[in-house]
Amino acid sequence: MLELPNCPRCESEYTYEDGSLLICPECAHEWTLESDTDKADQSKVFKDANGNVLNDGDSVTVIKDLKVKGSSLVVKIGTKVKNIRLVDGDHDIDCKIDGFGEMKLKSEFVKKI
Repeated sequence: MLELPNCPRCESEYTYEDGSLLICPECAHEWTLESDTDKADQSKVFKDANGNVLNDGDSVTVIKDLKVKGSSLVVKIGTKVKNIRLVDGDHDIDCKIDGFGEMKLKSEFVKKI
């Protein structure tokens, strides 16, 4: 017999299967086993050039001169960026840099302050 997991919401042991769903009779929470593993895979960890974990709102410093695509401007090494926002994609940091405006950066070119 298959051992069913406890409810992730209320920890009730009285869960049951209904097709591909697991249901808790105490709190009426419905979930699938795949959704639990998908959530664990989706929580991407963003790290800077030194391997430090980045979070929304952190301040970082640019570690390499970065050419701004479409212009002749260069973000110089040592430029401080405050209040970053992490996003999915190739450039995983959204930020605002004084003198440049809105910018997207790769986490591999910054270090956490």
